[in-house]
Amino acid sequence: MYNDLFSIGKITIHSYGVLIALGYVTAILICYFRAKKRDLDPEVILDIALIAIFGGLGGGKLLYIIVEWKRFIEKPLALLGGDGFVVYGGIIVAAVCAVIYCKIRKVDFLTYFDLVMPAVSVAQAIGRLGCFFAGCCYGAPTESPIGVIFPSGSLAPAGIRLWPTQLFSSGGDLIIAAILFAVSTRKTKKGTVGSLYLVLYGIGRFIVEFFRADSRGTVGQLSTSQFISIFIFAIGAILLIYFNFLSNKDGNKEGKSDKDKKRKEAAKS
Repeated sequence: MYNDLFSIGKITIHSYGVLIALGYVTAILICYFRAKKRDLDPEVILDIALIAIFGGLGGGKLLYIIVEWKRFIEKPLALLGGDGFVVYGGIIVAAVCAVIYCKIRKVDFLTYFDLVMPAVSVAQAIGRLGCFFAGCCYGAPTESPIGVIFPSGSLAPAGIRLWPTQLFSSGGDLIIAAILFAVSTRKTKKGTVGSLYLVLYGIGRFIVEFFRADSRGTVGQLSTSQFISIFIFAIGAILLIYFNFLSNKDGNKEGKSDKDKKRKEAAKS
């Protein structure tokens, strides 16, 4: 809506880029201080942050090209140099790169996974405000009084009242962040907070997609993001069950077997 902040010569500073950068910096600071408070290595956080930046941007652009393949064939340079990104692509690629990094550094991925994801949700909330100012990720036409009319020059259709899906996403991400921060203050199994993020974000993104109108490919009757959301939710749900129930049972079995061994050894002596 107010995408152009100011210009210096031929260089224009956009609110979209500023808010995306602000989201990244905010997330890094949150993770850095939380890591120090929990006696974790802050340098690992900075490394993961760099991975998230490059992996996120590269993955987001890659998935955008995949879902807009026909347009990419016609005008490859336009899509490569534009603002088009698909958030899920960034999340997936950044997560895979982070797992690889943790294995190379021999640090526990799940510990940092739980630490990072609440801050990631905060970053997404700030970034979605950038989408709102730019007019991208816009909603379908509506007569609702909460609808927003974007001016000419925005990425959204001008002069039409649209659902403010960017604000829906931003508000939802803040709610998810609040829930994750609250859960992280309790004693939980490793991987619980990160898995809960996958569940909540998958649900939220699936719902918001019903209100969006910027088509980026479909899979049957679902948008590409809705299709991916189903798998993100399923993965998160399976991990939650495993970390909080199945792994406990395995641990209990091991505990019982250890006790049985000690009893038998004591009886023999």
